[in-house]
Amino acid sequence: MASRCWRWWGWSAWPRTRLPPAGSTPSFRHHFSTQEKTPQICVVGSGPAGFYTAQHLLKHPQAHVDIYEKQPVPFGLVRFGVAPDHPEVKNVINTFTQTAHSGRCAFWGNVEVGRDVTVPELREAYHAVVLSYGAEDHRALEIPGEELPGVCSARAFVGWYNGLPENQELEPDLSCDTAVILGQGNVALDVARILLTPPEHLERTDITKAALGVLRQSRVKTVWLVGRRGPLQVAFTIKELREMIQLPGARPILDPVDFLGLQDKIKEVPRPRKRLTELLLRTATEKPGLEEAARQASASRAWGLRFFRSPQQVLPSPDGRRAAGVRLAVTRLEGVDEATRAVPTGDMEDLPCGLVLSSIGYKSRPVDPSVPFDSKLGVIPNVEGRVMDVPGLYCSGWVKRGPTGVIATTMTDSFLTGQMLLQDLKAGLLPSGPRPGYAAIQALLSSRGVRPVSFSEWEKLDAEEVARGQGTGKPREKLVDPQEMLRLLGH
Repeated sequence: MASRCWRWWGWSAWPRTRLPPAGSTPSFRHHFSTQEKTPQICVVGSGPAGFYTAQHLLKHPQAHVDIYEKQPVPFGLVRFGVAPDHPEVKNVINTFTQTAHSGRCAFWGNVEVGRDVTVPELREAYHAVVLSYGAEDHRALEIPGEELPGVCSARAFVGWYNGLPENQELEPDLSCDTAVILGQGNVALDVARILLTPPEHLERTDITKAALGVLRQSRVKTVWLVGRRGPLQVAFTIKELREMIQLPGARPILDPVDFLGLQDKIKEVPRPRKRLTELLLRTATEKPGLEEAARQASASRAWGLRFFRSPQQVLPSPDGRRAAGVRLAVTRLEGVDEATRAVPTGDMEDLPCGLVLSSIGYKSRPVDPSVPFDSKLGVIPNVEGRVMDVPGLYCSGWVKRGPTGVIATTMTDSFLTGQMLLQDLKAGLLPSGPRPGYAAIQALLSSRGVRPVSFSEWEKLDAEEVARGQGTGKPREKLVDPQEMLRLLGH
């Protein structure tokens, strides 16, 4: 066993300062005897999928789980995706923190798998590797004018106001009066809500200081959410819709014509969809009560849903320097139930605006050439979380099933992957004998000048953010610069 591990190590991987004396065996050989019964497992990604997978794996009485994360900070989309005005959704961080505090779990931030360390290197060091790194990209519109200033992905916009380091240079121009969001899912509603919420309502959230400053200067008064299909196919949930309808200082614009004949159709649809459509229908067709009518009449901002419209082109301003509108093809529906699709009627219409946000879905990227990847579906090909044709490699979350569902869906999905891995472990399908785990990876990272951030170091950054927020009455003021984070830790 030792000789096999020795071959993997090779002399080149050993940092110069720690070269073993000639003829000796690596220093972690003695470590092996104590690790005979310790399955060493690593999880790549520290969002909900990563933490829920780790939580399930720790049900094994001896398993040790290392979680690797490319950001210096944990929690993925809970930190960088959940809207700042939804703090209750972030309570799940308490559960993840409990997992990280387990004596058999370790978090290593500031380590980018595929760049700082490869998947084959992880597979050599661990009995099993789980890829849970989510969907770090957005689906492109693939229409002319998409590259114009004034067009950006909803994903980048969300990352900007939530403090995702890579999106801090975004600087969205909110000097226009109309914004168009292409897409009708929860992310689209989040973005519309943040654009239209009075800034004083965001002051007590963990939105970044820079984003709040830009939103205070915003001149956006109207937001249109455009969808290719109809009211029965919207992808948002009733909770988000209710919030939009009751948004202070904003009124909904829904065309009753879009809802003709819907009353009969909704009788057969599943209950959650039925309740959602009934709320849309009431909002579009019923006359509001006196109090609601007065509230809407005094609203200075508005949002609306445009159905049966498919984007064909982002229209440039007369000087060609920025976006000035979207050309939409009018569509009609063909097919029934899940097979319903939008087909163009031949009619077109132009919707003027100064900001275009595309919210047509997130997408995963391939992490390493050694890992199979279906670029069409944007997932790692797998059967119940087992990566096809690569024993000992697993996946969970969005990179496993595509970017759908909420945190609860990801929990169920990740527990399932964890269950499959533990079954394989019990059945003897994973490598037998000891594996060095983090000891080997730490040496590799050290030789490459990479300094991982531990969970206790994250807790120092967490305390710093909370302290910075206290002065302004915020739950925290997020650190957005990784270099500043590392400096604060003395790295």
